[in-house]
Amino acid sequence: MLSITDTHQHLIYPERYDYPWTVGVAALEGRAFHHADYARASQGCGIGASVFMEATTADPADHDEAAFIEELAADRSTRIVGIVAACRPEHGGFAAFLDSLAGTQVVGLRRVLHVVDDEVSRGRLFRENVRMLAERRLTFDLCVLARQLSLAYELTAAAPQVSFVLDHCGVPDIAARALEPWQRDIERLAELPNVACKISGVLSYCDPQQADRSAVAPYVEHCIAAFGWDRLVWGSDWPLVDINSSLVEWVSISRQIVAGADEADQRKLFSDNAARLYGLRMRGGVDG
Repeated sequence: MLSITDTHQHLIYPERYDYPWTVGVAALEGRAFHHADYARASQGCGIGASVFMEATTADPADHDEAAFIEELAADRSTRIVGIVAACRPEHGGFAAFLDSLAGTQVVGLRRVLHVVDDEVSRGRLFRENVRMLAERRLTFDLCVLARQLSLAYELTAAAPQVSFVLDHCGVPDIAARALEPWQRDIERLAELPNVACKISGVLSYCDPQQADRSAVAPYVEHCIAAFGWDRLVWGSDWPLVDINSSLVEWVSISRQIVAGADEADQRKLFSDNAARLYGLRMRGGVDG
């Protein structure tokens, strides 16, 4: 069984932070999702390492969240090998913020763009700040809705030296079985060599009654074809995956979809590309 590096692991500690986005989400609201819970949920999946993905806490806790996860990661048993921290490139003082991350396990940054006005990422300051990530070898995760893929294209084209990772296959409307214009927009974005795609999150966009392989395979396969095996990473999107399914089921579906591919290509998707794109220092070990 090929080892997996989960590049999209959320952890939720409501006793420490507020998570406004969980309100109204029955599977998440008011619940804690600690690392011990993740360990239980992923048992037997073959996940050997994970990258913590910022959980969009209420301001001003963003920087503190990364520091807290850094403390958790000091315990090698957590198998956290990197952190993608929250950021606000639209604000001043960004260079100082980046300087404060030096020497930490932060390997990338994310600003969720579908919760702000589309003009935010078009701002001069936003783009200048994002361009700073290149010299610090930090990635930028793109979290946009399908309708915003053209917005993602604008941003990534404006910062060609920065390595971007498109989260959740660009959030296609799988419940409505909508393929266009999502397919064309994915192909256009994939033309930019500084963009990779994260195979994650798709089960959450399904009809709850059909969150299965047949529903998500056309979307996953299109992303594989568009980006190629060298620009793909895999993520669980735990615990959001629990909304319609489970982490165990998502791992199983993912392995089934790519079962016919060469083992070397499967390894790129599940681990090798993550280490390269995020600059991870792997600790070894696989969850059996």
